[in-house]
Amino acid sequence: MSTLETVGDRDGWRCWLCDEAVDPEMSSNDDRGASIDSRITKARAKKKNKKKNQIEMPERLAHIGCNTGKGAKEPVVPWPEHLFVIDPVDILHTSERLVRKGGREIMTRCHSAEDADQTAQWLIDRLSRLHPDLNVTPEITEGGGQYLVALRT
Repeated sequence: MSTLETVGDRDGWRCWLCDEAVDPEMSSNDDRGASIDSRITKARAKKKNKKKNQIEMPERLAHIGCNTGKGAKEPVVPWPEHLFVIDPVDILHTSERLVRKGGREIMTRCHSAEDADQTAQWLIDRLSRLHPDLNVTPEITEGGGQYLVALRT
């Protein structure tokens, strides 16, 4: 298990769940204090052997409240309220699928080219912190009066 300082420095002292700053000096009794999230996610493989069907993910920095709030459930990485998006996908599962398989993933739809550009920029920035080694490029496709935002590895 890594030390809090090592994980915090690697993650830029940002919570991987809510993407807000984590203060390393905050008390461990405060929900905004720093903690290490060691998570295991179930792969979407068809194998029945549970040990082979789990992927161990790297330890990540999280606020104590964010880490405790997700408990044993699958975590959810939220979309920001300032983006105007339609039918957004689950960012965590989709990004993990890009890591495992590569290719192209549709992320959301937007009403305007400006909204699609802002969304694509935010996604690239967010995924650069979730999966630093993942190299993705945005693709915005116009059609039917809407703009489809996708990411390609």
